[in-house]
Amino acid sequence: MTKFITKFAKDESGATAIEYGLIAALIAVVIISAVTAMGTSMKTKFNDVAVAMGGTAGA
Repeated sequence: MTKFITKFAKDESGATAIEYGLIAALIAVVIISAVTAMGTSMKTKFNDVAVAMGGTAGA
């Protein structure tokens, strides 16, 4: 039983997978934030163009 506990405590085989998962989650958060910010900016630009062309801006 002591061997099992010692072996289990030293086992790091799942650590790499968890690290890759955390990195992937961080990258996803950065991408979502960038796309959201870019989308808001593009909406403003398209509304400005629509108003400049004599139309009305969308909601």
